Amino acid sequence: MGRPATKPTKLKDGFYIEVRNKGSKSGIKIRRDSEKAMLLAVKEYERVKDVVVLGEFKNGKQLSSK
Repeated sequence: MGRPATKPTKLKDGFYIEVRNKGSKSGIKIRRDSEKAMLLAVKEYERVKDVVVLGEFKNGKQLSSK
């Protein structure tokens, strides 16, 4: 095992949501290529998880949020 990463990761181009267990502080980021696919993923996960829509990212920077 090595040292943990200290540099923040660069996000690929696409639409992101963050999915968390209910009551949890941290979650995982899920990327989709299109906004429509992202909204379908939100509908799928929101039944059992807390979902935060992060929006569109391009060149590692946020363009829009929903």
